[in-house]
Amino acid sequence: MNASAFLLRLQLLTQRAGAAACVAAALLIVGAAGMAWALFARSALQAAPATLPAAPAQLVEAAPPRNANENLAAFYEALGEKRYAEQQIRTLFGIAAKTNLSLDQGEYKFGYDKASRVSTYQINLPVRGPYANIWQFSMQALAAMPFASLDEVNFRRDTITDPVVEARVRFTLYLKDTGVQP
Repeated sequence: MNASAFLLRLQLLTQRAGAAACVAAALLIVGAAGMAWALFARSALQAAPATLPAAPAQLVEAAPPRNANENLAAFYEALGEKRYAEQQIRTLFGIAAKTNLSLDQGEYKFGYDKASRVSTYQINLPVRGPYANIWQFSMQALAAMPFASLDEVNFRRDTITDPVVEARVRFTLYLKDTGVQP
């Protein structure tokens, strides 16, 4: 059957079925395509976490505190020490080198929360390299510094075929002053 004969049959079928049946058929086709896409996306998301590094054993095996005082003590114990903040920068540059990333000089900013008596050290880093390496870098940095949070990651790529991604990664280190009791 040629294309013109097929189109003629399709036109006759739609005229016989009516507008409501055509709209219903179109919605059925769009719904089926949407469900197929959702199932595909779900299976892709379920497969992705397998590539992330496992959480450090010390975080997984820690017993929960029994009361509020123990909880507060555990919080302050988990903080990094402010006097070693500059060494954490070296740690980040070392992890970047291991993951084959280009890491330029970043922006660094200290802060302090009087209520909790916790210092913060915000680190904003421009990173260049493959997308997977940037995520690997971020996860390894969090594993190496359990008192850090990954606050933001922005990606930029010049063309879709470009394997090199430019990213901006922002970490915050939560630090305590040595000798200061909570």
